Amino acid sequence: MENWAEIRRHVLVDGLSKRAACRQYDLHWDTLQKILQHPEPPGYRRTAPRPRPKLDPVLGVLHQILQDDKKAPKKQRHTTRRIFERLRDEHGYKGGLSIVKEAVAAWRARSAEVFVPLAHPPGEAQVDFGEAEVTLDGRPTKVALFVLTLPYSDATFVCAFPRECTEAFLEGHVRAFAFLGGVPRRISYDNLKIAVAEITGGRQRKVTDAFLRLKSYHLFADHFCRVRRPNEKGHVETLVGYARRNFLVPVPVLHDGLGGLNARLEQACRDDLARRLWGKPAIKADRLAEERSALLPLPPEPFLAARVESRAVDSLSLVSFDANQYSVPTEFAHHRATVVASVETVRIVVGDRVAAIHRRCWGREQVTYEPVHYLALLERKPGALDFAAPLEGWELPVCFGVLRRRLEAEFGGPGTRQFIKVLRLLEHASLAELTRAVERALELGVADADAVRLILEHRREEPVGLFCLDGRPHLKLVAVPTPDLGVYASLAAEVAP
Repeated sequence: MENWAEIRRHVLVDGLSKRAACRQYDLHWDTLQKILQHPEPPGYRRTAPRPRPKLDPVLGVLHQILQDDKKAPKKQRHTTRRIFERLRDEHGYKGGLSIVKEAVAAWRARSAEVFVPLAHPPGEAQVDFGEAEVTLDGRPTKVALFVLTLPYSDATFVCAFPRECTEAFLEGHVRAFAFLGGVPRRISYDNLKIAVAEITGGRQRKVTDAFLRLKSYHLFADHFCRVRRPNEKGHVETLVGYARRNFLVPVPVLHDGLGGLNARLEQACRDDLARRLWGKPAIKADRLAEERSALLPLPPEPFLAARVESRAVDSLSLVSFDANQYSVPTEFAHHRATVVASVETVRIVVGDRVAAIHRRCWGREQVTYEPVHYLALLERKPGALDFAAPLEGWELPVCFGVLRRRLEAEFGGPGTRQFIKVLRLLEHASLAELTRAVERALELGVADADAVRLILEHRREEPVGLFCLDGRPHLKLVAVPTPDLGVYASLAAEVAP
């Protein structure tokens, strides 16, 4: 083989006969023929597969096991060793494990799915949720990552939420559109329950009311992948992992909720726009600027990214929502209420009135009270003041304790009701304003709910400005004579002792 080129040159160029070449180089005639036919050694080539007398009889069974595994749960599919054990125990296979491994690897290579590279025109987006772990208030916590990407420019927006839910889905879109400076014309999704109420066949979907609101407001078209075909939006699938590895390593340690983390993620997305992708002529920021001309404009008014549900107020003046309870004023007990829940707040509306606004609780089986909601009821039932659950842990300034002791010392039992009347002033005033009024009442030595109310109202009154005739020219003609103060002086002299 070392003399391959030399033999070919001597025979084909210099005219050395084949028989002479076989004698000179000690070659078999067939070997010489191979050298002359091929410019370089062709390597070993088997004309027929090597027979496998032990495996071939059960090869069909092996292939059927692997075929059936495609319909089985991913975590309960056959390993190669399990296939070997079944062939041995159930079908009398006498061979070894290695040849089974080779057969399994060959079948999987032949049956592995092949994908077509897709072209991504400007203005199209893909959306997906992922998971990541953070340390929140000293505890490992899983958060949901909302990821929206524009495959043409590879611009990516990532935002973290406590949980994957309707409010997070809507809020993620609103923030992503603001970050990109426009609305994509077409967005691809998988079949997440937040958006899809029912799969009606092929690519036909019956979407949820919340998703319809989002679409109608921003006017984009939707595209849903086929069931179990996430490769149809493979761009965002890849970027979920990229964001987790590059934006959240090391594991973030949070003490102020997710607000600080989301600010960091947004900045990381902005910094990532300075990167140039392989095979692209410009950095991502330049391609995004080019792509913005294909985006729809942002709506003039902000979209309300909230879930709206109807709920009943129970006898404890509580509304149940998302496995938690929130209080409303007791006057609304036993009424129907509408809950408007965003990522940050829970707004409860009864009729045309906003009954309560609470900070959103992301735990489970928690009760969020507003003590002021129960003061009207406690005024009728003052004996429950010290045992009311909504007032547990309610820290009031020291002056309120002093006022209560004075009221109860002066009026006895009714003094508690007088104190609750003072607290009810919080229904229309802030705690700071009422605290100043109570302190002033104590300084004046008046321990009375009406006195505190008058002080509060007096402090909130605004001084009347000087009367101006601008815009009232007809009043300039009115003449008011100067009063004679001498009459008042004479009357004062008559009544003097």
